Amino acid sequence: MQPLSDRSNPLITAFPAELASDAEAVLAVMPDSRLQPHASFSVTVEGQKVLIPGRLYNDEPPTDRVASLSSRQQQLLHCLYSRHCDGMVRQRHLAKVVGSTDPWVVPFVVQLVGEYVLEILVVICDELRDLATPGTCGHLAYGQFLVDNPAFFARTQRRVVSYWSCYYRGTYASFRGYPGCTILDLLRSAASDRAGHPWPNLAPAGARVDGYC
Repeated sequence: MQPLSDRSNPLITAFPAELASDAEAVLAVMPDSRLQPHASFSVTVEGQKVLIPGRLYNDEPPTDRVASLSSRQQQLLHCLYSRHCDGMVRQRHLAKVVGSTDPWVVPFVVQLVGEYVLEILVVICDELRDLATPGTCGHLAYGQFLVDNPAFFARTQRRVVSYWSCYYRGTYASFRGYPGCTILDLLRSAASDRAGHPWPNLAPAGARVDGYC
């Protein structure tokens, strides 16, 4: 099992400092991995910089060890395993937290928007539809996160277009029909309301209309 650690641990730094003790409890039930977390990325959550792993290689912990954690600790565990190297593991753990509007969950969901697993995009698209409704918890939480992390959101938008262009043109001839496009529309709506002005749409104009970049 993972040793308890401090804020230098790359899995503890994935969450705001006030959650460090909960993150340590999560690490205590996670099996060891021969590989270190890979390609971490930095975002701001409620004014704090956090460093989230791009990929995690630990096996999933036994069910009874997960059940021993508090509900908040289980939430953090699911967030971490949404960064797993296996797409099916990512999807399974995403499903446990995608409905949450806690600010430390939001970046894990947005990162998955900019990745390539279509089934994960469908899960996110279905869950985040209330982002179109001003005043909802999701609208506010995602809007604030995106306003606080404009470069991260810009990169996410570009990745969505790139993965559609590389892998899904045959299924979705028009970018407008692609689930990733729907999610970006929802996210931009939340960011626009929070910022007080229209958020830039970084999808190429042709992709927005007829599916050709």
